Amino acid sequence: MRLVLVDDHQMVLHGLTAMLAHFDDAVAIVGTATSYDAALLVAAQTDPDIVLCDVRLAGASGIDLCQAISGLHPEIKVVLLTVYDDEHYLFQALRVGAAGYILKRVDAAELVAQLRRAREGEIVVDPALAGRVALSAARIHAGEVWPGAHLGLTHRESEVLALLVSGHSNKGVAAKLVVSEDTVKTHIRGLYRKLGVSDRSGAVSVALREGVFQ
Repeated sequence: MRLVLVDDHQMVLHGLTAMLAHFDDAVAIVGTATSYDAALLVAAQTDPDIVLCDVRLAGASGIDLCQAISGLHPEIKVVLLTVYDDEHYLFQALRVGAAGYILKRVDAAELVAQLRRAREGEIVVDPALAGRVALSAARIHAGEVWPGAHLGLTHRESEVLALLVSGHSNKGVAAKLVVSEDTVKTHIRGLYRKLGVSDRSGAVSVALREGVFQ
């Protein structure tokens, strides 16, 4: 496999390179990058089978990179390698065409095996997340799901977001849900993080764009 490694920490790139050196019969590292722009350039120049990148990059994200590469070079597989054991990031990655989502605690042999599967067309998901994904799928199939669940929102976060879309203040949300304003603020911080926004208007915009609430 021809592999490009992308991480904004040079030490991580060195570590991955050293780890994969023991599997040089299966993997050839043809390039590395520490930023979104550099990764796009390296991917275009080296024609890799797989780009292996972190979810978080300085000034962008691995999910942004995945979406860009999938659009520009659909023949290249993108696999996310991350510390974030988070279904929200996983669902975001799959929505933009990622071929896999693997946690950084994976050992070298298993990583190579997962990359082989991704190259062959499988969608690879770290076993630590696979069970939760299967449970979510089962709930959706059974109709046991709420608006915003596909974005990683909890049922309560979805309720809070619905009230934000309706124009309620934090105090109004607290009154509707019979909870404290501090609790409302905690839920709002959680849904901001999961939606990738920093304010109320951003959250409402994502909710309407994704068709969560009309």
